[in-house]
Amino acid sequence: MRHILQGRAALVWRWLFAASLSVLLAAPATAQTPSKQLAPGFTRLAKDARVLVMPVDVELFSLSAGGVAEPKADWTSAAHGFMKAALQAKTTKLGLNATPMDEQTADEFAEQVGLHAAVARSISLHHGLGGAWTLPTKEGKLDWSFGDTMQPLQSKTGARYGLFIWVRDSYASAERKAAMVALALLGVGISGGAQVGYASLVDLDSGRVVWFNQLLRASGDLREHDPATETLEALLRGFPLVE
Repeated sequence: MRHILQGRAALVWRWLFAASLSVLLAAPATAQTPSKQLAPGFTRLAKDARVLVMPVDVELFSLSAGGVAEPKADWTSAAHGFMKAALQAKTTKLGLNATPMDEQTADEFAEQVGLHAAVARSISLHHGLGGAWTLPTKEGKLDWSFGDTMQPLQSKTGARYGLFIWVRDSYASAERKAAMVALALLGVGISGGAQVGYASLVDLDSGRVVWFNQLLRASGDLREHDPATETLEALLRGFPLVE
């Protein structure tokens, strides 16, 4: 069963990578405005509001010559360490009343973590990118909710909000790079990888997403400390004021 689930996860990632990259190449590189990142009526975070900081959900892949995304455990481990340290430093800098959740405890809430990834993809497509993917019923507003699904996290920790971060990054293998060069000579362009990331602040009681940011780019490297820190900073750019 575990191998079946891993296989399905790999297929989902390959689809996500292809879809994200096609959107990335087609859409203009524009930054989200602060108002677009915030849910209606939400402007700032109270200084005494407890924020549950979930472990960074990150995975790195190598792209084969044919574009197959192959998971790289050693790269993922390094990236996780770099981003964990960067997230801890950033939450302190932001002045959050933060309650970090450890990996073992987070495993108990795999359903919530997985649901966040799915909803974040929808927000990225229909709200972050917009255009032809805009949902008219949302009227351009950040109007997404998990319902009562996140309440078990609140019951476990007593936190009012939850901060979720999801990142997938891919890099061209030597074979992929060679294919890129060969096809470029024929006038055909293929990608060398993409970095896709989402950050969400969720009201654990109501389930409402009150702040959201995304990254869709063909740059960045989570395998090294400084670039990984830059990615974390970029994901939390525009985070609500803590007052």
